[in-house]
Amino acid sequence: MNSIPADAPATFAALLRKVLLDLARREDDKAMSESAAVPYWAPPPSSVMGHRVAADALRSEADRFLEAS
Repeated sequence: MNSIPADAPATFAALLRKVLLDLARREDDKAMSESAAVPYWAPPPSSVMGHRVAADALRSEADRFLEAS
């Protein structure tokens, strides 16, 4: 019979937090790429703000795993 190690929940939480932070970084990268494609005097596309908001939300969710530990 397989037994679950005592630190499995903490390990899973750490892994999930890492994935969420990686997704947030990717959203930030998309925002930077899209804003770099327009001249500095032009307003950025609205999708840039969407990517930044998504990244903030992902980081916020990742931080909840720190609070639970």
